[in-house]
Amino acid sequence: MKILKIILIALVALIVVIVIAGFTFIRHMSNRAIPDYNENIRIEGLHAPVEVYRDSFAIPHIYATDEHDLYMVTGYLLAEDRLWQMDLLRHVTEGRLSEIFGAGYVQADLLLRALRFRDKSDKILAKADSSNLIALNAFAEGINVFLEKNKNHLPPEFTILRYKPEKWQPYQTLNMIGYMAWDLKAGWSEILLTSIQKTVDSVRYRQILPDLLRNQPTVYPQDKSGTFSSLLPDMMLYTAGLQDLGADVLDASNNWAVSGFKSSTGKPLLANDMHLGLSVPGIWYQIHQVIPGKMNVTGLLLPGAPVVICGHNDSIAWGMTNTYVDNLDFYRETVNPGDTGEYKYMGKWLKFLNKKEVIKISDGTQVEKTIRFSHRGPVVSSIKNFGTDVITMHWVGDEMSDEFKTVLMLDRANNWAEFKDALKTFNSLSQNVAYADVKGNIGLFCAAGIPIRDREIPFGILPGDTDKYDWKGYVPFEELPYMFNPLSGFVASANNRTVPRDYPYHIGSWYSLPDRFSRITEMLTAKEILSVEDFKNIQLDQKSKLAEKYMPAFVDALSGFKPKDEVEKKALEMLKTWNYTMAANSSAPTVFETMYLQLLHGVFSDELGNDLFLSLNGVTSISRNAFDQMMETRVSAWFDDISTPDKTETFTDMVTLAFTKSVGDLRVKMGEDTGLWQWGKIHHLLLQHPLGVKDILDKAFHLNRGPFPVGGSFHTVSPYSYDPNNPYDSKTGSSHRHIFDLSDWDKSLTVIPTGNSGIPSSKHYCDQTDLYVNGRYHADHFTRDNVIKNAQYHMTFSNK
Repeated sequence: MKILKIILIALVALIVVIVIAGFTFIRHMSNRAIPDYNENIRIEGLHAPVEVYRDSFAIPHIYATDEHDLYMVTGYLLAEDRLWQMDLLRHVTEGRLSEIFGAGYVQADLLLRALRFRDKSDKILAKADSSNLIALNAFAEGINVFLEKNKNHLPPEFTILRYKPEKWQPYQTLNMIGYMAWDLKAGWSEILLTSIQKTVDSVRYRQILPDLLRNQPTVYPQDKSGTFSSLLPDMMLYTAGLQDLGADVLDASNNWAVSGFKSSTGKPLLANDMHLGLSVPGIWYQIHQVIPGKMNVTGLLLPGAPVVICGHNDSIAWGMTNTYVDNLDFYRETVNPGDTGEYKYMGKWLKFLNKKEVIKISDGTQVEKTIRFSHRGPVVSSIKNFGTDVITMHWVGDEMSDEFKTVLMLDRANNWAEFKDALKTFNSLSQNVAYADVKGNIGLFCAAGIPIRDREIPFGILPGDTDKYDWKGYVPFEELPYMFNPLSGFVASANNRTVPRDYPYHIGSWYSLPDRFSRITEMLTAKEILSVEDFKNIQLDQKSKLAEKYMPAFVDALSGFKPKDEVEKKALEMLKTWNYTMAANSSAPTVFETMYLQLLHGVFSDELGNDLFLSLNGVTSISRNAFDQMMETRVSAWFDDISTPDKTETFTDMVTLAFTKSVGDLRVKMGEDTGLWQWGKIHHLLLQHPLGVKDILDKAFHLNRGPFPVGGSFHTVSPYSYDPNNPYDSKTGSSHRHIFDLSDWDKSLTVIPTGNSGIPSSKHYCDQTDLYVNGRYHADHFTRDNVIKNAQYHMTFSNK
């Protein structure tokens, strides 16, 4: 008995020792990468000392004497705060995810390699001028100095995944151009449409296509001559002289600006919030870069690149939204039956280019795959499993552009002319770029590579055996849409249709619904004079123009409906009296949003089947736009449920069924009391780390944050969006919020959903999340005196 007791005590002691050792090890892993923001750093190769001040959110303000030193220190600081995220994005752009995450990513790696990011980067490097090369090389040098100095202080993700980062190469920064351009959710819809066309009759197929002649609000107004607005009198013109891994690219966005005569400050105001996946670490890094007398720019950069993509300098401010250009085409190739290595083009058999790829797996094994290319681009059918057809892809990312050069020039631009000049090499990303300057000008420019090609077949896969549907070049830069100082006193865009029907070139088909744009312009015109506070109210607005548009039709359809009990009665009354605001503490949005999803399912799923419907619903631009078109007449063959052949259902039937199903689902999920069906109770924001999907890792390292109850939806200006196939957790939204006050840069405001640090144990990992979720901002310090006054940390880099 005594021996057993001794053994038991020993076992307990051993367990305690193991637990303490494990806790100590995890604590060491968690904390070893936290930097000392007050440490002075010696770096060989610097030309002069570089000062770095950080505010209470650890946002660095860098003061350097030249470009080399500025970008070298930027590389060091980014590695200090976001090393693992940078390395993850590097693996994305090189198609090397299998190396760190395993064999489940082989197909993803194949597709990413087929996009040939490296090939384009090498072309850009070959043509780069000295300023580009200085920035790229110095940035890589700074990252590599950090790696050399901190081999034993790496973030915990490297230990968890059992690998170490390699040295950074300049081409890996340029790979980010292709990464930001790779937003082809709408592009893949051409493949999906082909499957739908084979499944439904021609009437239904036509009704699901976007009506390109439909009247909708457009970003750029156009007069009859085809020129765009620059409408203020000459004396008033002052033209002086881009999910699962949290690796999303540019999706939706909002931007707008008002001129001085609509601003309470007498100078322009500009707002921007780009919509991306909401995860942690966040996609943007906030930074302020200064070379006294040469450059003073602040804003957002992408971890992996050293330049401010959106922000402001001494003279101008700018912000971006996705243009949704149709810059991707698929071609069905005719393969030689006698030699599958050949395809027909213009009556001749051409050889496919075969490129062998060796994909390394995290377990030490490797697989060999071959990617085929036509003269247009990669064969994607085998990668994406499109069946027996051989489908090739031509996309804008394969074409020459130099967005890195553009952003370098934007960071230094002083006026509208220099701003426009910078945009000439901005072809792959396709953005509507809002502009404002300190002299009082505002503008909006469609910076895009818009292909010129035959539109005889507007949708679906094109014949590959002819040059008829090949691209014939791009819309000339001088003919791209723009506005400069419009008489309205404002410019705005929100991923809605770009131009009216009489614009001579085709830009796109798969735009976002115009509801965010309509609400923004409604609020911009509601008052003659707007303030920073008004801009905040617009950016945080959750009133739905889509609900305002649909609800009268829904209520009318339910006018003859007899509620079966008190729950249905209260739910119906709630909808009738709703003010269309998607507030987190309101119950009506819950019923509306659930009804909307039920309607999409009821309208499309019976004809398409579950798998094809889920694909359609995942490409939200198709299902949402198709339903929106049907709402204009409320008459469509899609409303009939083909599973009930003895009855022809109508819009009224669809709405009634969606309402009763929604109420039934909600009473099961949320109880009988409709007052407790608050939107924020089921609509959450979860900031998830790529490794946070593993519960044990999340608990050990506190990787994830949330969930937080939030309002809004994809159709509100403040857009906490979710996957319609997996409601209602918000996965996409404002990846930042900026309001620039050109009367006093120090009065500008900003916030990001997370924090500047990517190290989970750092106090700056998610130190802006509370502000973000609760609709608050922090100051965007700019003048040196203000920066120093608000500094919480100070460090000096020197070569001695």
